[in-house]
Amino acid sequence: MMKLLNSKKQLAAASQTQKKQPKKQRGQGMTEYIIIVALIGVAAIGVYRLFGDTVRQQMAGLSNELAGQDAGADLKAAKGSAKTARTNSTARKNLGNYNTNNR
Repeated sequence: MMKLLNSKKQLAAASQTQKKQPKKQRGQGMTEYIIIVALIGVAAIGVYRLFGDTVRQQMAGLSNELAGQDAGADLKAAKGSAKTARTNSTARKNLGNYNTNNR
């Protein structure tokens, strides 16, 4: 009989632990989600910083073409921006020259 009482107490204690645990797990899951979203945001900002000029100029060329105007200058500028972005992305950076060629 005593063993049965002890097992009921242990079962009740385990039940209380299980009731408390999901809140902790939900909080942990939300924290992980926020960290992942923040990392994706930082990566998107970096990509936009690197290729932003190229994308803007390609969109300008596209809108000019849709309007029936010549977009040769815009597309040429986009190619130049892409070349600059490619060069800047392969350059070695350290604390001494990090801000070089950054606009």
